[in-house]
Amino acid sequence: MKQYVLAGMMVIGVFAVTTVQAQVLSKPTGPVILTVTGNISNTNTDQNTAEFDRGMLMNLEVIEQKTVTPWSEGIDLYRGPLLRSVMSAVGAQTATLSMTALNDYSAIVPKKDGDDYNVILAMDMNGKVMSVRDKGPIFLLYPFSDNPNLNNEVIHNRSVWQIKSINVE
Repeated sequence: MKQYVLAGMMVIGVFAVTTVQAQVLSKPTGPVILTVTGNISNTNTDQNTAEFDRGMLMNLEVIEQKTVTPWSEGIDLYRGPLLRSVMSAVGAQTATLSMTALNDYSAIVPKKDGDDYNVILAMDMNGKVMSVRDKGPIFLLYPFSDNPNLNNEVIHNRSVWQIKSINVE
């Protein structure tokens, strides 16, 4: 045991070094709709990536969010896992996420957005599964109605729909 003197006080302690151990995610049993790559510690493929089917995503922390968006009329009810829950499941290690859509549009999203706001990976809209035609299967959705300051061009550009992959950079 080591002894230290701090400002006239004796401190006796044992210091342990802890390490973060990678966890293995379950494998998808349905069609893969999201692949997460990059600086992650929890994977489920031989390529050190995390693949998710709809069921896996909907088993994470899921919320419903009523909001308006610049791309629809009126208020809609969206449902999906919180971005921070998905990032926690994969053990995301860094602060920047690159979201890529089926048409290869991509946007850089600070991981902090998911920590600061209830950003969801919306998969249902008004009680129906979101199809590719309806911005699905996954739509990165900010809580515009709860936080009107999010209704700006920067956040609109981050709101990627038809997401197929996230790279943790």
